[in-house]
Amino acid sequence: MTSRRMRLDPAKQVSDSRVSVSAESLESDFAQSSSSGVALNRIALGIAYDGRPWQGWQKQPHGQTVQDTLERALQAFVGASVNTVCAGRTDTGVHGLNQVVHLDTTVNRPSESWVRGTNAHLPDSISVQWAQAVPSEFHARFSATARSYTYVILNTRVRHPMWQGRAGWVFQPLNVDAMRKAAHCLVGEHDFSSFRSSQCQAKSPVRTLHKLEITQQGPRIVVQLQANAFLHHMVRNIMGALVQVGQEREPISYVAKVLEARDRTQGAPTFSPDGLYLTDVTYPGCSLPVVTTDAVGLDFLEAVHHVPQQ
Repeated sequence: MTSRRMRLDPAKQVSDSRVSVSAESLESDFAQSSSSGVALNRIALGIAYDGRPWQGWQKQPHGQTVQDTLERALQAFVGASVNTVCAGRTDTGVHGLNQVVHLDTTVNRPSESWVRGTNAHLPDSISVQWAQAVPSEFHARFSATARSYTYVILNTRVRHPMWQGRAGWVFQPLNVDAMRKAAHCLVGEHDFSSFRSSQCQAKSPVRTLHKLEITQQGPRIVVQLQANAFLHHMVRNIMGALVQVGQEREPISYVAKVLEARDRTQGAPTFSPDGLYLTDVTYPGCSLPVVTTDAVGLDFLEAVHHVPQQ
């Protein structure tokens, strides 16, 4: 494992892509502790999951989500109801390698006990990778200054069952060099309205994309993105536009044209969730464990870790 650092100043951080926040909203996390007089411990967990069996991260009435399943396992472990807050909510079919959550509890357990005990109640597709006590100011979502995603495309003439749900499949040969040139305009601070879902609840469509790198590894095309935050479906809509250029259905200038339009109807269809992975969350100012992709044999998903310092 390597470590990352977190800046403990949530009021200055970027909001989640689908939830607007204020400094006052952070205080609600401690309301239970203040009203009851019982001191709560804040614990951060690193979560990995295969998104294929689940209907996304966020809790739903049907209960078939990663968060629902994790909270049931935590309740079984500690013997009480547990609420979690994550760094970034993922959609149905999207995978998580280094999702971060925090929870408040009166229970005192060693870090390894949190990992082993919770995993004993989880299915094979979800696993706690690490646990660590954190200061009360730490917030899994609002303290994060950047998120990293990786999208994997399998570019083969015939689909392969071993990659089902793990990569987006494109059978037409893709012009990777054209995709790289088209993507260049997206780096930096922009209004990403053209790459935003109509259901996105973020107050502002402006985001800062720190990096977008495209590499080809045999039949795999790996796209790595890092931003201060992402809008709903932003990565998948970017991928849809880049694939159009790669298939040479659109010119290299197409992506810039879509970006400038600030209109989702001018963009390409939303690409499949199958190859999308949440690979890292950045917390300047505090050390947290992170499971590296090479440590688990997923080197090709190596996240982009370098964030410009403020």
